[in-house]
Amino acid sequence: MKAIVYDRFGPPGVLELRDVPEPTRSPELVRVRVQAAALNPKDVLLRKGKLRLLVRGPFPRIPGYDLAGELLDDANGIAAGSRVYGMIGSGPGGACAEIAALPANEIAPAPVGLSTAEAASLPLAALTALQALRDELLVKAGQRLLINGASGGVGTLAVQIAKSMGADVAAVCSGRNGELVTELGADRVIDYTQQRVADQRGFDAVFDVYGNLPWAKAQPMLGEHGRYCTTVPGPGSIARGALRRLQLHRAALVVVRSRRRDLEHLRRLVESGQVRPVVDRVLPLAQSREAHEYLETRRARGKVVLDLTV
Repeated sequence: MKAIVYDRFGPPGVLELRDVPEPTRSPELVRVRVQAAALNPKDVLLRKGKLRLLVRGPFPRIPGYDLAGELLDDANGIAAGSRVYGMIGSGPGGACAEIAALPANEIAPAPVGLSTAEAASLPLAALTALQALRDELLVKAGQRLLINGASGGVGTLAVQIAKSMGADVAAVCSGRNGELVTELGADRVIDYTQQRVADQRGFDAVFDVYGNLPWAKAQPMLGEHGRYCTTVPGPGSIARGALRRLQLHRAALVVVRSRRRDLEHLRRLVESGQVRPVVDRVLPLAQSREAHEYLETRRARGKVVLDLTV
C-alpha cells in the first residue's frame, strides 16, 4: 500500500511517499481503508522531533492521527463496510496511509452530510476542544469564555462547541478571520493586531489554543474562581496540569483521549447543525510535504486535509 513515511526527524523534506506493508488484522485492532487524513500541529512537532520524549516508536514512521474512510473489519457493533471517522490514540500516528489500524473504540460512524475530507478534519481537534471545555474548564451556560487562537483547527471547533454549551464566547484572532469566527457563533472578536489580549478581564475560563497566552498572563484575566487550559505541553503546563488533577491548581493541560462515546457526541452536534467543520484546503497524499509546510505557517483557517482517493 502507499503511505507517507519518514526515517528521521527533520523538515518537511524528510516525508516520502512509499510502498509499505499493509497492517494485518488482529484481535486488538480494526482496519480502515483511509479516504482522507487530516493533519494537526502535533504531526509537525513529531516530525521535527519535539515530542520524542512523549511519543516513542521505531522508524520508519507513518504520520497522521485523523482519518475517515471505509471500515474493513467489524468493530464492536459497527459493520464492515461502514463509513467511519476517528483518531489514532497513541504512538506516532499512522493515518497517512491507504490502510490504517486502530482500536475499535477509537472509531465511530461518520457524521451524515459531511464529505469524507470534512469528517476526517474533526476527530483530534474536536475531541481536544470538547474535552478541554467540558472536562478541564467545566464550562457552563452563561459563563464568559475567552478562546485564544479561535480561527485554527481546534479554535473554530471550540467556538462552536462552547456555544452549544451556552457560553458567552470572546474569540481571539486576527482581523482577517473575525468574520469567520463570528459566523461560527463568537459573541465578540478580539483582534490581537489591534488590542492587547492580556488586558482583557472578567472571564470565567480561558482556553489557550494557540500557545502564546501562558498561565502567568492569563491569570489576571480570570475571576476569582476562573479556570485556564492550554493545549501546549511544557514543563510548567505539565506540572500545573498534575496539580489540577489533585484539585490544587486552576490551570490545566488538555491531553486528548480518543474514545467512541465522544466521537458519537460530536457526530450528534454536527448532525443537529450545532457544529460544522472548517477545512482550509485539501491536498492529495503525494503533496504531504506542501501540506506540512503550510501547516507550519500557523496561518491555516481550520484544518488541512489529505485526500487519498486521487
